This record gives sequence, structure tokens and C-alpha cells, in this order.
Amino acid sequence: MGVNGIERGDILILVGTRKGGFILSSDESRKDWRLSGPFNDYGNVFHMVYDSRNGGTALAAVNSEIWGSGVQVSHDLGATWSDAESNPKMSDGVGQTVSQLWHIEPGRESEPGTLYMGAAPASLFRSHDWGMTWEQWSSLTLHPTRQRWEPGLGGLCLHSMVLDPETVSRMWVGISAVGVFRTADSGETWEPVNQGVRADFAPEPFPEFGQCPHKMLSHPTKPEMLYQQNHCGFFRSDNGGDQWLDLSEGLPSRFGFVVGLHPRDPNTVYVLPEDNATIEDVGGWRRYVSDAKMRVYRSRNGGLDWEPLINGLPQKNAYIHVMREGMATDEFDPCGIYIGTTSGEIFHSRDEGESWSVMIEHLPPINSVEVGIAR
Repeated sequence: MGVNGIERGDILILVGTRKGGFILSSDESRKDWRLSGPFNDYGNVFHMVYDSRNGGTALAAVNSEIWGSGVQVSHDLGATWSDAESNPKMSDGVGQTVSQLWHIEPGRESEPGTLYMGAAPASLFRSHDWGMTWEQWSSLTLHPTRQRWEPGLGGLCLHSMVLDPETVSRMWVGISAVGVFRTADSGETWEPVNQGVRADFAPEPFPEFGQCPHKMLSHPTKPEMLYQQNHCGFFRSDNGGDQWLDLSEGLPSRFGFVVGLHPRDPNTVYVLPEDNATIEDVGGWRRYVSDAKMRVYRSRNGGLDWEPLINGLPQKNAYIHVMREGMATDEFDPCGIYIGTTSGEIFHSRDEGESWSVMIEHLPPINSVEVGIAR
């Protein structure tokens, strides 16, 4: 057996929780799973990823009320971990400090060694040495609209990044509760791209910025098509964010956090609606799956039509909440879907959502779920 019982070619499920990180591994059958961890259990792991570009590196964004925020790196599938040589830090003159690390995004195949980090308060960092040192992109932090940015309930966090795989100079970020911003010049300048996205909680229903995206993704085969689950609905853009379409009709709630994409079909998308938490519903702020029934919704036509997927999912007393990084899909055929909950379960489908089972339970509250293949 390999490190932690993991063999080359095994599928990896990297799980970030409030009490460290875990790795689940299986062969391509995805039937029997081995658990290793917890890793870095001194802190709250907001996000874990596996970067396969250099033979396999696991990275964790760890936040601790005592030790602060830092990046942990493992080159042996979690057997050992090391601190980054220098963690993300605000540039001199910005006048702020990093409070939380939210999201790690491995760079494109064309930029080996490069990774990106989203942090709070609303800041973006980049590494050119596989995560060991980090530099800030201060152009976003110093954006002309910055003084008017307001935090969401989870803080002023940059939690989503989409890299254009074809045009290296272009990327998108999602910030709560600021909206989506795009750069076309490698981060020299940024523009808000939120036309058509609602902000029901704001004085102006469709502002230039001030929306609250919860999660944003794009399919690598169709980078112009962006999806976002927003506080106020589910949206799709077909032109790189210039205009967004509201595709919430047919869902039991406009509210939710997660988005999942089919690995080969950019029009197949998965969401998990939750009961809304709006000003009109102050008595609630429930944030659990709609009607306490766990129903994953799938669209095969880019969000125009939705179908509920419930076989094997709890349909009674399911007071389940899933964080924004809590859904992932693998690249097998048929593709697998993984959903981690704040009550410590991971629900798993091996047939594109047609049927579900509990992969594991009793983990600490889950922040994130990501998929990798062991190298």
C-alpha cells in the first residue's frame, strides 16, 4: 500500500472541516473508502485542494483564533505537512490585515507553480512556487469602489475564482457581499460584472455592485459560460459576465450555496436549494435544505429546466446545511457527486445524481469538499 493506504490513480476526496482536514480515498469503483486524518486539527480548515500538476501537492487554508491564518502544504498525501514560508499578507500601505483564508485555486496548466488564494477582507493573492510564498494583488484591494464594499453575513470574503483556461490574462472573482469582478489584463484593472443579478436586500434592486454571490463556477470547455448561486437566486452568464440570466424558476428556493458541474457537459449543473434567509424572514435565518427535505436539483440545459434528485436522500426532518465549498464532482463516467454537510455527513452519488448514499458520517462540521486523483 502507498502513503496512508493511497495508491497511484486512486480517487481522493479532500475534506476541510472545523477541526482539521481529512482525505478519503478509493479505487475507481468508488465503493469502499479509506479515511486518513485529521490533519492540521489545531485550526478550522476552510478549504483543501489537491494540485496534481507537479506530481501531487495537497494544500490547506487553515484559520485559527489562536495561531492566525496560514497555508499548510503536503507532498506525500497528508503523511507530513509543512508551513508555507510566508503566508498571504496585505501589502504595505493597504492598511488592513488578513483575517481568514477562504479559497485556494490551482493555476492553469500553462503556469506551473502558480496558485491563487482568496481571503478576507476581500483580497486576492498569488504564489509562483507551489504555495510556499504569496504576494498580494493590491489592485483589487485598492479598487476605486472599495470604500463602498459591505460584508455579507460571512464577512467581506473573496471565496470564488474562475480562471479562463485559454486567455491567461482573464479571470473572475466572487466576493460577498460585493459581487463578481473581472480582469482582462492579468489583474492590472478590475471591473464589476453584475448586470441582471438581483440584490433584494439592497436599496437598489440591480446595483452595479453590492450583490452577494455564494459560489461561482465555469466549465473548462466553455469559459464564457459562468454559473453562480447567489443569495438572491441562481444565475448564468453566456458572455463572460457581461449579462446574467435569472434561472431560479423551478427551484423551491432562490437561496443556496453550492454549485456542481458535470465534467464533460457544461449544460449539466447541480444545485442544492436551502430555505431563504431574507430580511422578510427574520424569524428564520434557517439555512437548511428547503422544507427540511434534501433535494439536489439537476438541469441538463444550463438551468432552463430543473429536476429533483432524491433517491437515497433524507426527505423528512433533514435540517441539513451545506457550505459554499461543500459540493464537488469527479471525472469518471458516470460522474460522481459529493456533498459535505455541517452535520458531518458526506452524501455520494456514483451515477450522476440518480441515487445517493452516505459515504461517511460523524465528521466535524464540513466546510469544503474537493476531488483529486493521486499521482
